[in-house]
Amino acid sequence: MQLSSLTPTASQRPLCVDLDGTLVKSDTLLDSILLLVRSRPLAALQLPLWLRFGKAGFKARITSLVSLDVSCLPYNRNLLTYLEEQRGEGRRIYLATGADGQLAERIAAHLGIFDAVLASDGATNLTGKNKLESLQQRFAGEGFDYVGNATPDLPLLAHAGEAMVANPHAALRAGLRSQRITIGREFRDRSPRLRVFRKAVRVHQWAKNVLIFVPLLLAHALQLQTILSAIYAFLAFSLCASATYIVNDLLDIEADRRHHKKRFRPFASGDLSPVAGIGIVALFLAASLTIAAVLLPPDFLGWLLLYLVSTLLYSLWLKRVGLVDVILLSGLYTLRLLAGGAAAQVFFSPWLAGFSIFLFLSLAMVKRFSELQNARAQGSILSNGRGYLLADIEQLRSFGTASAYASVVVFSLYISNGDVMALYRHPGRMWLMTPLMIFWLSRVWLLASRGEMDEDPVIFAVTDRMSLLTGAAAVLIAVLAAF
Repeated sequence: MQLSSLTPTASQRPLCVDLDGTLVKSDTLLDSILLLVRSRPLAALQLPLWLRFGKAGFKARITSLVSLDVSCLPYNRNLLTYLEEQRGEGRRIYLATGADGQLAERIAAHLGIFDAVLASDGATNLTGKNKLESLQQRFAGEGFDYVGNATPDLPLLAHAGEAMVANPHAALRAGLRSQRITIGREFRDRSPRLRVFRKAVRVHQWAKNVLIFVPLLLAHALQLQTILSAIYAFLAFSLCASATYIVNDLLDIEADRRHHKKRFRPFASGDLSPVAGIGIVALFLAASLTIAAVLLPPDFLGWLLLYLVSTLLYSLWLKRVGLVDVILLSGLYTLRLLAGGAAAQVFFSPWLAGFSIFLFLSLAMVKRFSELQNARAQGSILSNGRGYLLADIEQLRSFGTASAYASVVVFSLYISNGDVMALYRHPGRMWLMTPLMIFWLSRVWLLASRGEMDEDPVIFAVTDRMSLLTGAAAVLIAVLAAF
């Protein structure tokens, strides 16, 4: 009898597929922990205590408390297509994972392509050597093919008839080279790292921190030292803001995956791991607080810490409380102005505080209004956990437009004040800004009502041609008034 008749071909061998990082680009255990922190924060405090149950027991405990939406997980599309093709050809396919069995069974039921599931059962953690022994016992005599992504998969890939990888870690590649293991197929489904990093830290959102320079400009205090202080403050605030954006995205992974746009964010899409995100948060916060403590006045550090605490409370709880969320968002914009005044040590006008509160409350309302408007236009169900209903649209429009025109009134009163006389040679020219403000704010709300507004009005302002022209005209008017 020939050897080929004794050795199963690739199409005959069962195909075993790892879950975390392989079939799914993310780690379902970390996803579950983050969902637990968001939905049941008091229970999440017990996480260290559950480690006494062992890895398998730890996973089982978490899975019993939260339920990931398996229909929205970031599956590796290229691998999933291959598995569906193999299934269509009659090949046996098994989900072999260290994830808890309850979660693995729900994923298998959703996909409908697996013959059976091999997973952790609360007592045995099915990873590494435990998984290898389980597969060898189950498929004794016929062997198996295996798809993995990380170093714990190395012994399985070494014993597989055909070794395959999906988005492999660098450490796994090194292990494969050292053991001279040949890879049959590779399934890559991940965006370039630099682009992912840039999206994660949201560099484009740093535009909001330009507000730090406003007190300096309005006070006409453009000395070298004050400019340098404002630059340091801008950098410190931007790094801190990026860290809080990442925290917000980590806690919002489940909701973002149900959103038609946000599902492409780095953490929701599985292109960046939560562990990497936590590392970036630690690095950025350390750099931000160091800049504030060493290079800037103590008052600025106080405002920065208040911003950090407020944004964390927003991410953990307050963004789900209707109206409180938009009031807090508008306050965070005003806080940037206060921080800018503290950094440059210039007088912060109460007129500016009143103007900014009304203006930014209107813009925060635009953001929530646009989310509801877009959801209604698409006929989708609200799943972002906000404290609003589709029926609130008209009321939000009323709140937002009233606040917008209130900011114009405050500005009109300001330019009639004696402070303006002292700062501008031709203060009467400042009145030309009033129609510009009315035009821009009205246009923002008109576009939002038509469903043509981006959900973030700040991003809209820095990318919209008409908004940029309006801003340039306002700057020109200020210059003509000053000189």
